[in-house]
Amino acid sequence: MFFGLLMIKDLDFTLYTKYFYGVYLSADLCMEITENSKKWKPLPVKEEKTQVHSRYKGYRFVTWNRRARGTMASKVSCLYILTVVCWASALWYLSITRPTSSYTGHRQVSSISIARKNVSFGNIRTRPINPHSFDFLINEPNKCEKSAPFLVILISTTHKEFDARQAIRETWGDENNFKGIKISTLFLLGKNADPVLNQMVEQESQIFHDIIVEDFIDSYHNLTLKTLMGMRWVATFCSKAKYVMKTDSDIFVNMDNLIYKLLKPNTKPRRRYFTGYVINGGPIRDVRSKWYMPRDLYPDSNYPPFCSGTGYIFSADVAELIYKTSLHTRLLHLEDVYVGLCLRKLGIHPFQNSGFNHWKMAYSLCRYRRVITVHQITPEEMHKIWNDMSSKKHLRC
Repeated sequence: MFFGLLMIKDLDFTLYTKYFYGVYLSADLCMEITENSKKWKPLPVKEEKTQVHSRYKGYRFVTWNRRARGTMASKVSCLYILTVVCWASALWYLSITRPTSSYTGHRQVSSISIARKNVSFGNIRTRPINPHSFDFLINEPNKCEKSAPFLVILISTTHKEFDARQAIRETWGDENNFKGIKISTLFLLGKNADPVLNQMVEQESQIFHDIIVEDFIDSYHNLTLKTLMGMRWVATFCSKAKYVMKTDSDIFVNMDNLIYKLLKPNTKPRRRYFTGYVINGGPIRDVRSKWYMPRDLYPDSNYPPFCSGTGYIFSADVAELIYKTSLHTRLLHLEDVYVGLCLRKLGIHPFQNSGFNHWKMAYSLCRYRRVITVHQITPEEMHKIWNDMSSKKHLRC
């Protein structure tokens, strides 16, 4: 006679297994099927008193004879079968309700299925919701090849603004204004619906080599794409630059203040740096406004702090950070607000700088000497201001 000893604390020996669809089955219902009658027969468990050590007081001990051992074996066998059936049902259910394409490449055998699921969910999280899937129609990939510039100037413009581009080339945007300090100037455009304008821009690019174009439609609502194109270009072709400025074609920039008072070439370049005229505001819900923001596109009542798109400065490392963040950030047509959203995701707070003006300011030599940017300047005014400031540097205010 074989006796087995099982220690159970305040529990009856009843094993339950939960079936996949929520039905509970008890192992006590598993009976022995006799070969003759094929009927279910319950097998009782024989409980005997046994002397035990005082260490095990409070526990109930169950012993089995050969018949009880058969009962235990049948229960374990039944439990094993139910477990297999449950797992098979679960796997069958998952195979018909889960898309198999999402798990391509993750079917390696592993004892930890949760890890495999996390890999799949990770792929979903990293899938771009705003892929910048545009090709360069005009590019200057070798502009930073010989040496990294101290400053890259990205100027948002349109096809018809040739006079403004030329005025910038001949004034503050001239790449040879500062000896020993390399500056690269680039004009940002999209694709125009008029093929004649596209051809004119292409010819202009062949002369000056300072234009980049991607194949999105050039429009006001695509200004965000235009800025992201500039970020992408810096991150891809000019990542060794120290600083980047983004501005518009109707802006006058006081380059002396920008280079020597703000950026200071003789100091260590900053990282994760962003500055300009910081605005703290909220969306305009008036459909007649140029800056109208639909509630379904941006439901919040406040924007994160953002710099006016008329002109801002950032360290070159931020270009790549903003571009990569934009791939997972819902696109907004207000370019400066959108950049602010990306900065908030990155944990970068823009610094306020009163030298950046996003409005028009009447010309005065002394007033313009104190600022970095002035808005709404025509090509004629740009030449006049530049010539006056350049020829009167010896005058004191």
